[in-house]
Order: sequence, then C-alpha cells, then structure tokens
Amino acid sequence: MIGSTRKSRTFVGIAASLSLMAAACGGTENSGAGDRTPAQGDCPVSPLDVVVSVDQWGDIVSQLGGACTEVTTVLAGSSVDPHDFEPAPSDAVAFEGAQLVVVNGGHYDEWATKLAETSAPDAAVVNAVDLAGGHADDHDDHDHDDPAHDDHDHSVNPHVWYRPDVVTAVADAVTAKLSELSADSAGYFTERRAEFAASMQRYDDAVAAIRTGAAGKRYAAVEGVFDDMAAALGLVNRTPQGYQVASNNEGEPSPADLDAFLTLLADRGVDVLIYNVQTEGSVPEQIRAAAEQAGIPVVEVTETLPPGAESFQDWQVGQLDSLARALGVGA
Repeated sequence: MIGSTRKSRTFVGIAASLSLMAAACGGTENSGAGDRTPAQGDCPVSPLDVVVSVDQWGDIVSQLGGACTEVTTVLAGSSVDPHDFEPAPSDAVAFEGAQLVVVNGGHYDEWATKLAETSAPDAAVVNAVDLAGGHADDHDDHDHDDPAHDDHDHSVNPHVWYRPDVVTAVADAVTAKLSELSADSAGYFTERRAEFAASMQRYDDAVAAIRTGAAGKRYAAVEGVFDDMAAALGLVNRTPQGYQVASNNEGEPSPADLDAFLTLLADRGVDVLIYNVQTEGSVPEQIRAAAEQAGIPVVEVTETLPPGAESFQDWQVGQLDSLARALGVGA
C-alpha cells in the first residue's frame, strides 16, 4: 500500500457493492484478547481450543470446527490493521492452552506466530502462506502482465485468502489437524468439511464464470490486495509497475508513476479498476476519479471482512458478482 493509502479501516460506500450481506459474522470488532465464537450443533467430545490470528481465516475455521471447537479470533473486525497490531498481555493469554493455531503467515501477522511460539509452544499450527508455497517477504517482482504470476517458486502476495487454491488448502489442513487432535471427532470434522465445500459452490461458480467469460480482460488496482484473485480469474494486471512497486512497499509513487497510471485510465487501457475501500488519501481518490471520468467501472473490494458480512463466502461472492457485472459476465 502506498504511503498515502494507509488503511483507514472504514468502509464508506461498501454497503452498495455488498448489499447481500446483512447479518453479523460471528464476532465483533476487537483489538484485545480476541472474539470467541460459540460452537454450534452437537459434538461427541469436549471441543478443541483453537486460536486464529485474523477474521479472514477465523470465519472459515469456525465453519470447519463447528461444535467441536471453541475458536478465538484475535483480530475480529476492521478497526486494527494486522500489519501494525501490537499485542497486549491479554492476547498472549488467549493463546495459552490452544491446541491449534491458524495464522496467515509471512509478514502479515508475525505477532501471531511469535505468540504461538511463546504462549502455545505445543499447539499444532496451520500457516496459510506456507501452504501457498512461499514466504510473503516481497511481491513486487511478479510479471505484471502474466496471470500466472503467483507461481510457487517465488515469494507470494501475503493476501493469500484471495487465492482459491489456498482457501482449499487451508480448509483441508485445518480439517486434518482437528481430526488428528481429536480422533473421536474425525467423522464430525469430515462432515463439516463436506458442508463447507457445498457452501463454497457459489464461490467456485462465480470464479469459474469470470474465468470463462472474462479471461484476458485488463485491470489496474490502487493496491495489490486483490491481485492473486485477479490472476486466478485470468485477468491481466496493467497497473504501472513503478506504481505497484511503491504500493507494495507502502511508499509514495513518483509523479511519473502516478502520471502513467492516470494516462492508462484516460486512454481506457483497462477494463476495470479494483479499488480497496479500506484505503484513504488523495492518490487513490485521484485515481478513482480518473477511472470514473474515463467511464471505466470501479469495483470495490476490502482486505478484511466488512461490517455486515455474514460469512467468508458472502463477502467474496459479493465482490465477485460486482466484478462480473463490471466485466459484463454472468457470474
């Protein structure tokens, strides 16, 4: 993210693009000891104690664990940027006794990895970035015109919940770990995994529809949170490389880089602009205004579950549907 687009953690305008999301997502905004999601249904044994760093994964883990887990999500809400979060002693306490810890990994939530090592050294750990096949150190070396830029041979974008293959890998890994930790509940966890897969069908269908109908379409983005999903959809990233390098390193784009972006939009060099509404500052606002003036559709996305998101699936499908409409595809 460029310096002028540090996350504001507000969601002005997101309601219009995610109008299907009406119910709370099993937690409240939190920057302390975490939100404990109550278990649902019947469990044959005592539930496992699970701690998840951020709600992008916390919602998924809660769905997979059901009544056989008690899930504490440390950052459940949008008020704190996970990159900048400084845990309090109460957060360390939340990890104590955890049997499974799920982290995003890379430099996204290093505090969670450290707390797991010190406060829950015996806990099993699922690390999403490791499952993605890399370490999210830097991701400004991608071929920006290559939709396959997330090859597992190099560092990955840390926003791996935007990779459908990683969502599947995390779900499989969590189910496997839960089944190992509670063998008597293995059948229950297998059923929950199957139910999760069924609930993800509309997500899978939306991804497939865009990939079929819009592969090769061009996009630009004010920052890279959505890039891996765009790659999975077969879209071509036309964001000027200098601008994207600055954005990924939280720096200011040079005047030349900004001018290249504005010229790209004025020339209608992209089919859609991806705009993270959890940003603020004059630069992204200027870019959005230029896209709108050129008649380029603007699709709003977020980094974390927005207020009113009923589930991970609803959040993602709402955004994908908005993108499909912008690209003229029936999702």
